[in-house]
Amino acid sequence: MAGAATLPDDGAPAVGGEAERDAIVRAIGPKVRQLRQDNGLSLQQLARRADVSAAAIHKVERGDMVPTVTTLLKLASALGRPMGHFVDGDGEPPAVAHHVHADDRPAAPSLPGVAESVVSGPPERFTVRGRITDVEPGAGLEPDRHGGEDLLLVLDGALDVSVGDERYTLSEGDSLHFPADHRVRVHNATSDPARVLRVSSRGN
Repeated sequence: MAGAATLPDDGAPAVGGEAERDAIVRAIGPKVRQLRQDNGLSLQQLARRADVSAAAIHKVERGDMVPTVTTLLKLASALGRPMGHFVDGDGEPPAVAHHVHADDRPAAPSLPGVAESVVSGPPERFTVRGRITDVEPGAGLEPDRHGGEDLLLVLDGALDVSVGDERYTLSEGDSLHFPADHRVRVHNATSDPARVLRVSSRGN
């Protein structure tokens, strides 16, 4: 009978033979990376949440380092999974819903005077994208055209929005829903910051 195998460093739960052990160890990194991405976390955000360095997490995800039991416990807790998810052959099915913590929203590329954070799940799993966009006075943006639809909901302040040749002024609580294949401009012409929820549904 093949002897029990353990993860290196501090005696992880026993698994089967050497081939099975190697397969499970190789799967740890991809499982960590998939869960991190499913939760919309950057390496730095997961590092803060788990109290593990971003460099170490990167090495684990790439398979360049096998985590100690302590490190794996921290990562499992931060990602909301039992440790067995990472060392069982089959693991657990991924969560149906995608939860983004308010303090851990991934930052999106933005323009001067504009700050955006992502509130939706990864695009590989979902077709709807959501962002919270903060627009400073005098700043603005032109969202990319695409074949789907966009919905804007002003959370704070006021914004001027043009969709093609049409012009709208949106105040707090106002929304605007339109096909996203038109040129769109969003501008804050006031002296106060504005915040808007942007939801995009991508077409085929």
